[in-house]
Amino acid sequence: MTDSFVAPPQTDRPVRARLAPSPTGALHLGNARSFLLAWLSARQQGGEVYLRIEDIDSPRVKPESVRQTIEDLRWLGLDWDQSDLQRDEEPTLQSGRMPRFLEVLEELIQAGRLYVCRCSRKDVAEAASAPHDTALPALEGDVYPGTCRDACLKPELLEKYAWRWKFADAKMHWTDRLRGLQQANPARQLGDYVIAKFQNGVLVPAYQLAVVVDDYDQGITEVVRGDDLISSTYRQLAILKHLNWAPPNYIHVPLVIGPDSRRLAKRHGDTRLAFFREAGIRAESIVGYLAHSIGLIDQRADVTAQELVGELDWEKVSTEPTVFEFEREYPGLN
Repeated sequence: MTDSFVAPPQTDRPVRARLAPSPTGALHLGNARSFLLAWLSARQQGGEVYLRIEDIDSPRVKPESVRQTIEDLRWLGLDWDQSDLQRDEEPTLQSGRMPRFLEVLEELIQAGRLYVCRCSRKDVAEAASAPHDTALPALEGDVYPGTCRDACLKPELLEKYAWRWKFADAKMHWTDRLRGLQQANPARQLGDYVIAKFQNGVLVPAYQLAVVVDDYDQGITEVVRGDDLISSTYRQLAILKHLNWAPPNYIHVPLVIGPDSRRLAKRHGDTRLAFFREAGIRAESIVGYLAHSIGLIDQRADVTAQELVGELDWEKVSTEPTVFEFEREYPGLN
């Protein structure tokens, strides 16, 4: 089938990036590096930086993490120009924008882009494990097999249900500023995904919808984030294309991982920014480590975020993950 063309981002808009932490835990070195790169990219282009807190994943949100996150970002030397559309000092909370998300959700439902699904995660996993013939590898996890796609289920007749996005069976392509051309058939390699689900009597929009609406409403033109979210870009671009909203420029940066090749966690030592701060490590030391680890400076040295403005060259940034070994980087501290 003919490729599903994704329009290129607009390049004539003023640059606006965002720092969008999720308060499900403390910021660690990996988070910090992505935010540092997002901030530097915007500042080098004379752009604005927007802060919002992505707290829509309510069961895992820790309220005290919002305060901690803001303290961590400021400690690193990262600032922002706006924290919501009214320029208030408090950051935008995604959970406070539910009416707007539901408005767009209803538009997508009426347009026939979604369908009702009653499959549980267990159902999806069991279906995905069954023998099937495909020449295309899955991009992540279990691919939803489309069990409910043509079932014409009615939400009012079900106790529990979700709305799934109906992908077209076509190739989609887009360009990542760091990684170049990306292409896949998301219908076959990702599967239709949940865009909202019915929880405790309430229809709750999923992150994939919320982030698209937030980025559009807040005028975000550049998104810098970890490369574990590359697959999510296909989902978000599909929504943007349907709504005829200009997509931002996407830049997916490598992760900081542990020696076991897994993303940073407690088993790799305490890599929270709060831990380093409480241990007396200067912010300039952390910024210097992050800058050196991604190739912004040739030798590790204490440096401020502001001093790095002008040093970011995406052509020189590695796409390989950085292995963090605590005892090698900070011997005797952990």
